[in-house]
Amino acid sequence: MGEIVNLNRFRKQRDRDEKARTAATNRAKHGRTKEEKAQEDAEAERRDKDLDNKQIE
Repeated sequence: MGEIVNLNRFRKQRDRDEKARTAATNRAKHGRTKEEKAQEDAEAERRDKDLDNKQIE
């Protein structure tokens, strides 16, 4: 005789796997690495400093 399978457990696992795949694609599409965030912050700081240096008193 075959193995008994709980269909609810199977369906829930399938849904979890699908959500995990969707999350992985969204992270790849929208996520930024720590290095990219740091680089963007450094660029913003450089622009602010540059603007402050050009200010006329």
